[in-house]
This record gives sequence, C-alpha cells and structure tokens, in this order.
Amino acid sequence: MEDKILEVKDLTKYFDVYNGLFGKKKYVHAVENVSFDLYKSETLGIVGESGSGKSTLGRVLLKLIKHTSGKVVYRDKDIMSLRSRDFGALRRELQMVFQDPYASLNPRIKIGDAIAEPLVANRVVSSYGEARKKVYELLELVGLQTELYERYPYEFSGGQRQRISIARALALEPKILVCDEAVSALDVSVQAQILNLFNSLKKQLDLTYLFISHDLSVVKHISDRIMVMYLGEIMELAPTDKIFERTLHPYTEALISAIPEPKSKEKRKRIILEGDIPSPIDPPMGCRFASRCFKAMEICKNEHPQILEVQPNHFVRCHLYSEGKED
Repeated sequence: MEDKILEVKDLTKYFDVYNGLFGKKKYVHAVENVSFDLYKSETLGIVGESGSGKSTLGRVLLKLIKHTSGKVVYRDKDIMSLRSRDFGALRRELQMVFQDPYASLNPRIKIGDAIAEPLVANRVVSSYGEARKKVYELLELVGLQTELYERYPYEFSGGQRQRISIARALALEPKILVCDEAVSALDVSVQAQILNLFNSLKKQLDLTYLFISHDLSVVKHISDRIMVMYLGEIMELAPTDKIFERTLHPYTEALISAIPEPKSKEKRKRIILEGDIPSPIDPPMGCRFASRCFKAMEICKNEHPQILEVQPNHFVRCHLYSEGKED
C-alpha cells in the first residue's frame, strides 16, 4: 500500500452565511485543514455523525463543490487549481456513487441509456451499437441481466438501482470511486450484497475507494483504513484493525460502543454522548469535541489540539496524547 494515488493537503471548505441585512458575514466551517494520503487499491473509510463534513469532503475532492483553500494532488497535478477544461481529462478517473440511487437516475430515461450517457458524452464510443455492447458488459459486471436495458428506474428495487448507479459510475473506467453513503438507504440484507459487490469490483478492476458512511460497522466491513471526522476535522486515522484493537480518541470509542454486537459476544458498555454538536458557524476555540467528551480536561476547552502520529500510521487529534500522556 505504498503507491500513493491521491494527496490531500489542508483542504478547507467554508460556506458563506449572512446574518441579516447589515449583519457580519459568517462562515460554516464544513471542512477544515483536512490532510491525508490515499493509496492505490485501498479502501479508506470516512466515518462520522451527520454534520461531520464527510460528504462535503467527498464532493470537494471531485470539484462538485468549489474549495476554499488547500490542495488535492492527483497524477502530480493540483486538481483544485485546474480550470474546468483542464480538469475534464482527469474527471473520468474520479467518479462518485451517491446515497440515493433513485434520485441520481432520471425516471424518464431507460437505465441502459442512463449508463450509456457518460460513454456518449465523453466520446468513449463511436456508435450506438458500441455503446449498447459496453452497457451490457457493465450490467453483467454489477450482477444484472442484460435484458433489463429497456426498463425504467421505477421498475427496480433499491438494491438493483444502486447496482445501476455503480455501473454508470464505472462506465468511464475510473481509478478512484467516492462512495457517499452508498448503502445507507438500503435494507441490511441488501447492504451486505452491495458491500460484497464493491469488494469484488475492487479486486476485478483494481479500484481505489473513498467510502463515506455514518455507520462504523459498515465501514469496518469494507475498509483498509478508517478516518474519523467530527465537525469538519479529522479526529483519528489508522488501519482498520488498529482502530478497533486500540482506539485512541474518545469520539471513536463512542462510535465503536454503538455498534450492535452478536448475543454470543461479551456486551461492551455503550458510551452515550451528552449534549449537542457545537455550531459549525462558531466552532469552539479548543477541541471541537470537548463539550461532549467524557475524558475532557481543562486544556481541551482552551487549546486546539494538533493531529499527531502517536503510533506508526496511527494519527489522533487529542490532548490525551499531545504531551505523551495516555489514559
């Protein structure tokens, strides 16, 4: 996992907020100074509660939303600084699978034509017959029958529609696939099928995933590494086995404690987080998690912690480790 495919440096996204006609201009701190590397053929899971900034991060990475500052280096180019015309050549290699497959499909277009659309728009194929043949291959790749080409989105189940969305995302043969809550709208049994499909496609096509979810149990099933976000910042980043074997951040501890366990296992104590998530318009000056943290110290309220590599490949943003202290 040494072949770096994407490098994110201090990526930040603020959304403007106006407080009345003559009020002071404020900002929603959606993503703030996020830095990480993505390695070829890995799956990096990004997890956090609603409002943590994980979905915004995914959209900013693909330039679906304009960033405020920072760099995203892909193939030795900072794609954030590229003009739309120059980024077009790279866009094919960076694709997204969205949360709601029905909303992402036009109900008036047959699913075969929807999958063929990016092929035609990017001039990957030269004829209708060639496009149809490619769509047949993609349908089979995601486990659907080729005769479904002529059907409309409403004729499919949620799991089938997500397979169609995956097929369309794969049409341009991307290198990196950003999956934004790609299984959260599905039943648990169907989730497992789609996760297995993602794993199978990763091996077949040598794909690299950024897998965004609020569900840590889902992320655990598919990820090589996990990045935990809270209020726009990275709280913990480590290989999946390290995250679960030796959890460092109290927020990650709380997320893990909420994972349902089989009855045969010894029941772990559930950590209930008190209070509400602070406003992203006016985040705390200290640790952003301090007001809800069950291990908070005085320094946490006043001093913002830096993210540190406290163990090999295990990064954490917490004052418990900033001075070599451990609980």
